[in-house]
Amino acid sequence: MARRAKKSSGKRKRVLDPVRLDVFNHLFAAAAEEMGAVLLRSSLSPNIRERRDFSCALFDGEGRMIGQAAHLPIHLGSTPMSVRAAIDTIDMEPGDAVCLNDPYAGGTHLPDITLVSPVFLEGSTRADFYCANRAHHADVGGSEPGSMAAVGDVHGEGLRIPPVRLVRAGEVDREMLSLFLANMRVPHERQGDLLAQWSTNRIGAKRLVDLATEYGLDELRTRAGELMDWTERLTRELLRSLPDRTVRFEDQLETPAGDAVWIRVTLAKNGERLLCDFRETDAAPESSLNATRAVALSAIFYVLRTLLPEFTPTNDGILRPVEVLTRKGTVCDATYPSGVAAGNVETSQRLVDTLLGAFAELCGERIPAASAGTMSNLTFGGPLGASSSTREPYAYYETSPGGAGASLQGPGAHVVQTHMTNTRNTPVEELELSYPVRLLSLEARRNSGGKGQHRGGDGLTKRLVFLEPAHASFVGQRQRKGPWGLAGGAPGRPGVLSRERAGKRETLPGNWSGRVEAGTLLRVDTPGGGGYGRG
Repeated sequence: MARRAKKSSGKRKRVLDPVRLDVFNHLFAAAAEEMGAVLLRSSLSPNIRERRDFSCALFDGEGRMIGQAAHLPIHLGSTPMSVRAAIDTIDMEPGDAVCLNDPYAGGTHLPDITLVSPVFLEGSTRADFYCANRAHHADVGGSEPGSMAAVGDVHGEGLRIPPVRLVRAGEVDREMLSLFLANMRVPHERQGDLLAQWSTNRIGAKRLVDLATEYGLDELRTRAGELMDWTERLTRELLRSLPDRTVRFEDQLETPAGDAVWIRVTLAKNGERLLCDFRETDAAPESSLNATRAVALSAIFYVLRTLLPEFTPTNDGILRPVEVLTRKGTVCDATYPSGVAAGNVETSQRLVDTLLGAFAELCGERIPAASAGTMSNLTFGGPLGASSSTREPYAYYETSPGGAGASLQGPGAHVVQTHMTNTRNTPVEELELSYPVRLLSLEARRNSGGKGQHRGGDGLTKRLVFLEPAHASFVGQRQRKGPWGLAGGAPGRPGVLSRERAGKRETLPGNWSGRVEAGTLLRVDTPGGGGYGRG
């Protein structure tokens, strides 16, 4: 005789469905990828449209990142602090979009402008989700075209924007936009890029509304929460697999004055918890090298993500088992009014190198040698005056790839953007069509990678000649000492910036700015990656 099933008392426990969870992981990521496709197709500047110097992500109603596109690590690990600042500062209503770049309110450096938009589903009185994108604008004012020169404090770097509404109830705030554009070179380009960012968030919001319509808000919230919990579990599993130890590592930055500024980290791993302590890092120098705490968090976020399984969802769960200690006023926790332009692009790379050096003590053979360790930032702009040209004002920004560090698995890749950057090169045709320059050569810098059992990747040699007078700036690191090797491998060759005019060549410092006359040739040699193992 069949036994009757007992009636369940209480609610049934929800059973985790890994297949369905993976589907939602891809749905969130696909929405963020579509946002990126909209931004690159609707923006005006080559830096966003061609180099793809932007990132897009989705957040839940609490401001926690639930999905991202495969864009730039430096943006994606730090944007959550900007979203948090926007939520805490502005009571956002349907149709609003909040704009900010303030480095002391979750930002990184001034050219990176973040736009945050709330998503209200039908019947909701508070935001159910947020869409955010961050794009590097080729100029946001300041003392130098490109807003990247090595000046003494943040006021010389450009327009600082706290969280403010750029869009109110679906309409652009023209007064606020006018204020922005009045402080930026090439205002029509800045306006086009800002409006492209707004369009990008509107697409992200539409996709979230579509998903909620198809699956229901409760399902969407539940799956987002499960994804973050899944990532947290994987991070804890990674940490449990590492030995309980306390390790230390330090690496240096090169200041314009020729001094060394040291970044020091202590990693204390205990069970499934990790303490990252940067408090012994040197005080902030009077330069643009200072990184905000958001940049330090982004570096840790990136390094942990590289150690997790390949298909781990990238979201808020990564940093949950991690405690990060910084000391305000140091080069990795900048405070007002420290300059921060290079902190985002250069110090972020050194933070990663320092963390990888420490993790080499925990993970052993899983860690590669140091990569180029610099984004080799070049900016230029003009015209310099009414008599110099009839050309419209312009500002250009680019980064140049270097060599990747070798590892136990093999040699490092040649001429590649590494670690915190993930941009493309500006096509030669676009560069020469849009600006008064000619690219004479673009080639691998042979044998610049460090020797070893496996050799580091080679850097890049770029030779650029100016057809008209302009003002140019360069910000780069690893110009005096190349990226370190590992397990007995040799360091890569340092980078070199040089200028040729009237048949004479001179080496320039790694942080340089100045006027270039027509016919001046700038040559950028980027560092090679460190070697691995004794050759």
